[in-house]
Amino acid sequence: MGSLPDQTLKRLALMAAALSLGVAEYYRIADLTLVDLILNAFMILTGMGPVSELSSAGAKLFASAYAIFSGLVFVGLMGIFLAPFAHRMLHRFHIDGSD
Repeated sequence: MGSLPDQTLKRLALMAAALSLGVAEYYRIADLTLVDLILNAFMILTGMGPVSELSSAGAKLFASAYAIFSGLVFVGLMGIFLAPFAHRMLHRFHIDGSD
C-alpha cells in the first residue's frame, strides 16, 4: 500500500477524470461555452445539479446519467478517503470485532 500523499493523488486523479468525462461529454452533446461546460460538470459532480438550461434530449439524458455516476463516485471516494481514518480510530479505541 502506498503512502498517504500517493493515495491522495490517486483519489484526486480519479476526481479529475470524472470531471474531465463530464466536460468532454457536455462539449459533445450540449451547445455551451467552455466556462458553462466546466461549471455544469462541477455542479453535477458536487451534487448541486446543472446550471445552464439543457435544450436537447441527449444533453438531459447525459445530465441524468452523469448525476448518478457522480453520486456513486462521490460515495465511493468518501468511503476510500475516510476508511484509513476510521480504521485508525478503531485501533486507537481498541475496538475489535470480537466481544
